[in-house]
Amino acid sequence: MPESRLERELHSGRFVITAEICPPRGTDTEAFLRKARLLREYIVSANVTDNQRAVMRLSSLACSVLLLKEGVEPVFQMTCRDRNRIAIQSDLLGAWVLGIRNILALTGDHVRFGDHREAKAVFDLDSVQLVHTIKRLNEGRNLKDRELRGSTDFFIGAVVSPEAEPWEPEEIKFEKKIQAGARFFQTQAIFDMERFKRFFERAERLGVRILGGILLLKSARMADYLNRNVPGVKVPQGLIDELRSTDDELKKGVEIATRQLRELRGFCHGAHIMAIGQEESVVDIIQGA
Repeated sequence: MPESRLERELHSGRFVITAEICPPRGTDTEAFLRKARLLREYIVSANVTDNQRAVMRLSSLACSVLLLKEGVEPVFQMTCRDRNRIAIQSDLLGAWVLGIRNILALTGDHVRFGDHREAKAVFDLDSVQLVHTIKRLNEGRNLKDRELRGSTDFFIGAVVSPEAEPWEPEEIKFEKKIQAGARFFQTQAIFDMERFKRFFERAERLGVRILGGILLLKSARMADYLNRNVPGVKVPQGLIDELRSTDDELKKGVEIATRQLRELRGFCHGAHIMAIGQEESVVDIIQGA
């Protein structure tokens, strides 16, 4: 039973880098696979987003299998938004037999933010319950406590927002995810490095592995949008001013992300780079750091 490379690397003491690759809005996978091949030599694993921002795309499960064929280890993202507990367990078992070893459990953006606002959101489970469900499958039982004919052994991941305000509700949820079975966390975008260091020191004592989230800021306009619309993300005004002061905002964004990656290398288990459609820049960020 092949183990997860991500799990092995995170427990080796080496600094680990993962990145996101967003599935296409259709069946043309050429660009998706080109990005996978580009990143293959630079990252340990690639996250495959699950209808990110509630926008319909090719399934995360299908794209995870495509990555396996390209020699890229996937992190299969699964949200609670679109499936009930029967479909969730069925898809998890399917992912395991198809060779997927890493799962990232998420609540998922609500359908009101997406491109099918008339859709019915499911949310039969929340993200903590989803982590618990994966753990039960790892133990060889389903949610009705029936024994499975063959268990899973997923490396279970979840998400945390270290810069959430207020922090206390996020902290409670973080601890519940650990108790439910989460073993690694990818964070939302971090910009306050001193605050993140304090969070990391506490998280490390709890025995979980942390990948600090680096979000490529492509423009000052994007940074303003994040501050207005994304809870738990606060881009400092100083970085927004940096972006506005240059003729090439993307280049400046890559420079900022490179700086953040260098800082994380000094103390964290790893980094998760989110380029949101600009995956080509991930290579520049890694090489620059």
